[in-house]
Amino acid sequence: MDEALRELDGTGVTVSVDVQQPEVLDVCLRHDIHAVNDITGLAGEQFARAVADSGLPVFVMASLRRPGDAVGLAATLQALETVVERCSRFGIEDYVLDPGIGRWVPERTSEDDWELCRNFQSFLDFGRPVLAAVSRKTFIGELLGKPPEDRLAGTLALTTMLVAAGAAVVRGHDVPETADLLRVYAKMRQIG
Repeated sequence: MDEALRELDGTGVTVSVDVQQPEVLDVCLRHDIHAVNDITGLAGEQFARAVADSGLPVFVMASLRRPGDAVGLAATLQALETVVERCSRFGIEDYVLDPGIGRWVPERTSEDDWELCRNFQSFLDFGRPVLAAVSRKTFIGELLGKPPEDRLAGTLALTTMLVAAGAAVVRGHDVPETADLLRVYAKMRQIG
């Protein structure tokens, strides 16, 4: 990781690091990084303190005890409430909520993911920006019967719906296509 980040230093590329341990975050902080992506829901106190001390924006996923373990809407809302409480406790003010859509744990089904998408607006009730990260997800592939590399149309369709539902940030694999989608969406909102 150290070598990869060194290559990106000074390039102007926005870098978000996916980390779970404070020691790894310390290494990352020696480089030109811009955000932290946390899939643990800031469950570990040492890591939460390290994230807070970094002063960087953080994307925090709905997790209770292990990454993505919130199954269904009620559990996801509970996990996000816990995340908000943890951010407050550790003084983290610049954060984006990630409802953790996707097959993170075996007990989650495609229907669970569709339920989260259908109820995406409920995540806005926390008063925080919310991340839409559905690019190439399994539940889209199951619906369409397509492998990950052939899920662009499904990804873009669902991303449009989530942006319309209030997603403030979009994460995706197909950056030019997703950027085009967002530009067209913004234009349509502008012209009303």
